[in-house]
Amino acid sequence: MVTLPTFLPVAEAARKYGLDEARLRALIEKGKIRAGVVAGEMVVSEEEVRGQAIEEKGLHKEDLPEYQKHAHLKGQAIWIREAERSYGVPAETLSTWAKKGYIRIVGKKGNKVLLDEADVAYCSDVYRKSGKQGRILFNPDGTPYKPKTTSLVM
Repeated sequence: MVTLPTFLPVAEAARKYGLDEARLRALIEKGKIRAGVVAGEMVVSEEEVRGQAIEEKGLHKEDLPEYQKHAHLKGQAIWIREAERSYGVPAETLSTWAKKGYIRIVGKKGNKVLLDEADVAYCSDVYRKSGKQGRILFNPDGTPYKPKTTSLVM
């Protein structure tokens, strides 16, 4: 399944990610953030605005709206195999993310590893949105990876 990019009105994107609207418009003019016009209103790539906010404001994954929707699960433990069944992400992938620090390990019992369910839910959302395996999904700090190349769409 291919996931289409999400575009937001400039003012909404600026508010959602805590950026100055004028700064956002300047980034659009420089071609650093893709934009287009829908029904007479300028819209921007949410993924690119998120990446810019992470870069400029030093946001952590926990500060992002897509993490906040799972914040109620923070601290709840889930076994890797249970997470695999519940979230549709292979156990090997979950283990790798835990080793890299994208998902917090909240406990161990023998060979079983307990993960923070909020991190699992967040990472699985990013995984599903990527559309295919083998892509870089996260920066070292666990925020979604933003490719360096962008193009202006008008």
